[in-house]
Amino acid sequence: MLKNSTRVMLLGLLMAGLCAQVAAQEVIDRIVARIEDDVILLSEVQELRQYQKFVDGKSESDEQILDRLIDQWVVRSEAETSRFPRPSDADIRRNVERLKASFASPTEYESRKKENGLSDGEIRKLAASQLYLGNYLDSRFRPSVQIDAKAVEDYYQNGVVVRAKARGQQPPTFEASREYIQEFLIQQGINEEADRWLKESRGRIHVEILLNAGRK
Repeated sequence: MLKNSTRVMLLGLLMAGLCAQVAAQEVIDRIVARIEDDVILLSEVQELRQYQKFVDGKSESDEQILDRLIDQWVVRSEAETSRFPRPSDADIRRNVERLKASFASPTEYESRKKENGLSDGEIRKLAASQLYLGNYLDSRFRPSVQIDAKAVEDYYQNGVVVRAKARGQQPPTFEASREYIQEFLIQQGINEEADRWLKESRGRIHVEILLNAGRK
């Protein structure tokens, strides 16, 4: 009889522990937004926060990160609907290598990776996602961005030359700077077009924000 009681007690403790673990997991990973018939989870916010800290040394607020994830959902939905091609493994590897090269040393890269609790696989997944979304926006809006010669020359005179002189440096020649300025202004135009499109697109979809619903 005592043995049976002990078994019942142990089973009860195990079940209580399992229920507590499940409950904790539900709190940790819960829905923070509903978009149409899809959801964004808190774990996705946390993952992007870790990635931002890894890349930039700092992160946006959870509200800003969630807003960014909603934008990404809109872009990804459009890209997938149009069957936009995914980046190749080679493109993803190059993107990750460029990311590694942005750090002062391989040691700093590994240290920041460990500090933010990211694995190589998670970094590759996030880098691939950013590359896919960026490629789609570039493909969609680059053709409509027109940069004239005067805009390039104005940016050189009012941007490149002024900054170089402020640092006491000799500015690069216009010819050496032209291509870089052209691409910079194109990227700026793509971002502006994408921002306008995202605002219009988000006005046509149903979004319910639940980020603070589980907070006390």
